[in-house]
Amino acid sequence: MSLIDRLNQDMKQAMKDKDKVKLSVIRMIKASLQNESIKLGKELSEDEGLTVLSRELKQRKDSLQEFENAGRQDLVDGVKKEITVVDLYMPEQLSEEELQAIIDETITKVGASSKADMGKVMNAVIPKIKGRADGGQVSRIVQNKLS
Repeated sequence: MSLIDRLNQDMKQAMKDKDKVKLSVIRMIKASLQNESIKLGKELSEDEGLTVLSRELKQRKDSLQEFENAGRQDLVDGVKKEITVVDLYMPEQLSEEELQAIIDETITKVGASSKADMGKVMNAVIPKIKGRADGGQVSRIVQNKLS
């Protein structure tokens, strides 16, 4: 089942369940997907859809951090619920061990030996883990391994 089909199905269910948060988030995701499709001038591939979902998730996580720093617990609770809904459509996240193995393999493949090679490693790792790991976490692991 495609992402759009799944979103449509879940949107109908959220309407029936009167789940306003889930319905709102699904509508935002669908709007983002449609905007991206219009921008590219074609139907989105699964990979492009995943990129949009990752962007939506990152925006919410950034908002969560800002609201926590500002002490706005009312907004923190709402964003946490939104993150939970977006997570439903993301692929299963890689474990720390799986991520480390991919990074080790990539470091060996590109012949990286110092922090100066971090860009090469990140450019090779990101397409392999797209949507399945946090970019910040990947960056920290790569930095530690190249130190």
